[in-house]
Amino acid sequence: MNVNHISNLWIQRSAWLIAIRPKTLGAAVAPVLIGTALAISDGMFHLLSCLLCFLASILIQIGTNFSNDYYDFLKGADTTERLGPKRVTQSGLLEPDAVKKLFIIVFGLAVLCGVFLVVRGGWPILLIGLLSIASGILYTGGPFPLAYHGFGDIFVLLFFGPIAVSGTYYVQALEWRELTILAGLIPGLTATALISINNLRDAPTDVKVNKRTLAVKFGENFVRREIQFALILSGVLPILLVVMKPSQWPALFSLLVLWPIFGVIKVVLSDTKGCELNVVLVTTGKILLIQSLLFSVGWTAPVFLR
Repeated sequence: MNVNHISNLWIQRSAWLIAIRPKTLGAAVAPVLIGTALAISDGMFHLLSCLLCFLASILIQIGTNFSNDYYDFLKGADTTERLGPKRVTQSGLLEPDAVKKLFIIVFGLAVLCGVFLVVRGGWPILLIGLLSIASGILYTGGPFPLAYHGFGDIFVLLFFGPIAVSGTYYVQALEWRELTILAGLIPGLTATALISINNLRDAPTDVKVNKRTLAVKFGENFVRREIQFALILSGVLPILLVVMKPSQWPALFSLLVLWPIFGVIKVVLSDTKGCELNVVLVTTGKILLIQSLLFSVGWTAPVFLR
């Protein structure tokens, strides 16, 4: 094995890591954390279902990232003017066919993880799984890509929020609870703010390729206010949940994220543009994961302190 071969292997390995986009995986983990916390607090925790939910969710997120990389390249949305992280297809690090094959394989692995979950949870879990994979592909692919017609935000709100949290809870408890919908809005709203910051940053280049996100349709000021609303509501929702179930008061420790939330809002409302938004994009991703961790630990704390 010569030096050039080793170098090529290293470059290819690095390319796959870039394509996976590890920093986005927190959005896949967050709702599963909260759904599992709700199941634990109700005495309905199921270990295998929990682990498979985490694995399937991460695989669907990775598959979606590969799919977006591939279809954005085909539609010409990723150009040299791009302000976000490098895209492997557009930059030539990986061939389009290789990226396409991989997202099919990754979604296939997610389906395999879902077999047990479907056997346990029945058709509701089958429906959630199929819709999640289909939406991951149709986010930027297909004849009516969601992200290109301003539906990306609602997709993120639902699938990274109430749907993921409720599905995680249901496959463990085998029953539905209205509380999971409300709790699901916590990660859903923060994830929506995350994608909105991304769209705000990319608006000048998106408009050139007819990618009509809400930032393009309604303007930057609208999206800045959307981000503010989503983050504040997400930050204070634990108060309402604790009012509904006072015994879970330790979940209020998740309010600690309000401090960095207000920091993000200050930057977003200060007319910051372009690559300068990358900093708050990373911060919001961290808020999403930390917020979900604090809420989940706090919500389950009474179970372990009895």
